[in-house]
Parts: sequence; structure tokens; C-alpha cells
Amino acid sequence: MTRGIGWYVHHQGAGHLQRARAVAAALPRPCTIIGTLAGFDTAGLDILDLPDDRPLDDAAFDGRDGVAERPEALHYAPLNHPGLRTRMARIADWVARTDPALLVIDVSVEVALFARLLSVPTLVVRLAGTRTDPPHLEAFRSASRLLAPFPEALDGAGVPDWVRAKTVYAGFLGGPAQDTTDTSRDIVVVFGQGGAGGTRAELAAAARSVPDRSWHVLGPVTGTGSIPDNLHLHGWVSDVAAHVARAALLVGGGGDGVVALAAAQARRFLCLPEPRAYDEQTEKAAALARLGAAIVHAGWPEASAWPGLIRAGLALDPAVIGRLHSPTAVTDCATAIDALAGSFAHA
Repeated sequence: MTRGIGWYVHHQGAGHLQRARAVAAALPRPCTIIGTLAGFDTAGLDILDLPDDRPLDDAAFDGRDGVAERPEALHYAPLNHPGLRTRMARIADWVARTDPALLVIDVSVEVALFARLLSVPTLVVRLAGTRTDPPHLEAFRSASRLLAPFPEALDGAGVPDWVRAKTVYAGFLGGPAQDTTDTSRDIVVVFGQGGAGGTRAELAAAARSVPDRSWHVLGPVTGTGSIPDNLHLHGWVSDVAAHVARAALLVGGGGDGVVALAAAQARRFLCLPEPRAYDEQTEKAAALARLGAAIVHAGWPEASAWPGLIRAGLALDPAVIGRLHSPTAVTDCATAIDALAGSFAHA
């Protein structure tokens, strides 16, 4: 019997589950998606749902427990948390029952180290940003290999050589490119599930500042007030890629999902990186700017800045960001994971 794979997904944002789903569909061996999955679309997946391990109060959660006396190899290990205790017990039980050949971890330092204690080989996903703190480095050291869900050209300059040497650069693990022959003059703004979303007033001011183009906004928007006729708020849509494929200019943050969309559709891209732990989005945005693949502006621009930013974005050569997309990234990643799992399955 072929030994399967477990794939742990973090609950912040939908991108972790989306890439797990894409690669799992291309794997030739069974794959169980593991994580706190309530509220996510898991249709057709084999899952192990875990209780939430976030703080029991309503405090803003940044992935750390705020405790002074905590092992330096961990980010989050609160005491007396029933969700965390049950979570780890379920993972251990699943490992004992299924004997997985490999556990892919996207992302959690604690689950990576726990898997090592359970004697399970791991492939740890390494996100962009400066992740040279002791917990990240120990998780990387514990892994059999590391997986970067972005092209090597976007990696940070401060990544240690030994971390690079362990890394499989998978490229963007998003959907296929769309037919981009039917483009428009539209500006398409995308807000992902893991961010703060947009505000009605700021979007209205932006659209008014560039009144000769239609603005189409995908994702969450808060606030009230009137909006100009050239601003269209679509909310959550199922065909994000189709909207992006027709855009004259894509506007969005520096998360993997929207950057992958820009690359897959070869869209001119105005990147507005959002504050994230370990400078994940700002470092990726800086790499895009160095390559000439995007115009970058930190944070949401003032209304007066939009006309100039739009002109600069429209002057980009879309082929530059398009070259960051690999149409075989998902299947190549699945092949690499299966080979790694196979090397342990027969050990």
C-alpha cells in the first residue's frame, strides 16, 4: 500500500489551503489536508479538522503568545490552552494510525518541530521575508527539505546559504493562465482574505482621481458613503482570475495569491504591500520592483498620488512579471514532493 502524505495548512488567509488543494490534486499518492478548516471550502478533500489554537480572548493575534518564559525554538506555546492540547493530540493520533511518508507544513514552526518529535519527515514551506529568528531557523533545520512557493528570483538577500541549499523553489502554485486577448481599460483591485480589505471612502477617492477608467474591486470593503459611477464593488467572486485577465492594471497587496495572479495573467501590477510579520510582503514587493515587474507603493496611496501611479503602472512591460509564472509549477511541485515522500517510504 502506498504511504500517504499529510499537508498542514495555516488558518491565516486562504492561500495556504488553495496551494495545498492544487498540488494535492496532482499527487499520485493520498494526501490528507490538516488544519483548522472551519469556514473554508474543503469539498472533495480528505481532511483532518483541528480545533482552533488561537487565544481564548479577543486579543489581536500575531502568531506569538506574548509569554516571556517560552523555549526560544517556539513562537506560540501558551499554557493551559485546551484547543492547542487537543490539536496536537489529534495530529499524533493521525500519524500513529496512518504512518505518513511525509508531512508538508504550510506553515507552523511548532507543527514542524512536533512532527520531528513524532519521527515524521517534513517538507517545511518557507515564506518570503526575513525569517532568520531562532524559531524559524530551528524549524528549517528540522526539515528534510524546504519548499518556497515563489520563484527564486523573489527570494530575499538575507537568506542564509544553508537555507537556500535545502530549498525547492516551486514557483507560484496558483491556477493556470487565462486567455488575455480580450483586455480592457479597467483597473482591477484585489483584496485577499488574509488582509484588512479596502475602505469605501478610500476607493471612492481613488476612482474619482482617475475618472476616465472603470475601477472593479474584488474582496471585502468596509464603510459607507457614496461612490462614483466608475467604481464597482463586487465583493467576493468565484472568478477572480477571469476579472484579472482583462485588467489593464492590477492593484493589490504583496501576498503570494495576488502576485501569482499578476504573473499568471501577465498583468501590469501596482503592488501595495501590507504590513506583515517578518516583512513578508515588503521584501517580495522590493524584489518585484528591482526586476521591473511592478510599481510599488507602501500602503494605500493618497488620492493625489493615484494618477501618477496609474501612469507608471501602465508603462510597465507585462512580459517581465509574466516570466515569473511557470505553467508547470503545480505538477513539478507534486512530482518533487512525491519523489521526496518515496525516498522515505522505502527507507
